[in-house]
Amino acid sequence: MAPLPPWRSALFVPVNVERFVAGAHRHGADAAILDLEDSVPPAGKAAARGLIADAAARIGRHGLDVLVRINRPWRLAVRDIEAAVGPAVAAIAAPKVADAGHVRALAEVLDEVERERGLPPGHTRIVAMVETADAVFEVRDIARAHPRLVAMTLGGEDLALSAGLEPVAEALLAPNQAVVMAARAAGILPLGFAGSIAEYRDQEAFRATIRQARRLGLAGAFCIHPLQVQVCNAEFAPGAQEIDTAREMIAAYDKAQAGGLGAVVFEGKMIDEPVVARARATLALARRLAARE
Repeated sequence: MAPLPPWRSALFVPVNVERFVAGAHRHGADAAILDLEDSVPPAGKAAARGLIADAAARIGRHGLDVLVRINRPWRLAVRDIEAAVGPAVAAIAAPKVADAGHVRALAEVLDEVERERGLPPGHTRIVAMVETADAVFEVRDIARAHPRLVAMTLGGEDLALSAGLEPVAEALLAPNQAVVMAARAAGILPLGFAGSIAEYRDQEAFRATIRQARRLGLAGAFCIHPLQVQVCNAEFAPGAQEIDTAREMIAAYDKAQAGGLGAVVFEGKMIDEPVVARARATLALARRLAARE
């Protein structure tokens, strides 16, 4: 299985608006999501599909991973997948995933289209978007549904509508935690944050939301505005001080272990293997992000 991508930020790009496609690479996002769903009116969806291959190739040349958000109704979803699958598209983002069977059905369609186009099996991965009250209770099975699944995220606005709640932190905290636990247990990326994706102008408030998301175990987030990209890139990445502390902690722990010591004190605190494992994960993420940049 391919390693998980370091997607701190994935910026929605309306594929039917050329200026957004042309400028998608300028905002520093790790990934671009070419949108065939909410950004495209029903009458324009067929034409938008015809733009995917060129847009994906152009954006991908700048080093971004390219995703395509497809539509939910099956008749549209199949057409979207047929338009999306190609060498420049890394994954589809599937809205309103209902259960594990939904993921497996998408994977079966991807199997067929990849075979027809001579792409390696599994080339096109899947990001499951959990956006209904029912689906929240299915996240464990969704996360384990198929090897193509690379990430799972909570669609806060749609979930709020489905569940009759406000898209605010206290209401979305528990569903996001469920996504984190299910995704981490399955070895895929948990994406998102506990709040409304539409609120981006108050940068300090959004920064606080993303800092909370990282504490919850989320690894990155979808963005609808470039201002959100900047915050996500900064807050979902380890800072310089965090990296230095991780290095020093690992060195102290390894030295103590080599000397036969079981208990290790670092900066006035006892540390053990789980704490050091988190430090090693921090350095691994920092290396992956540095290599990408």
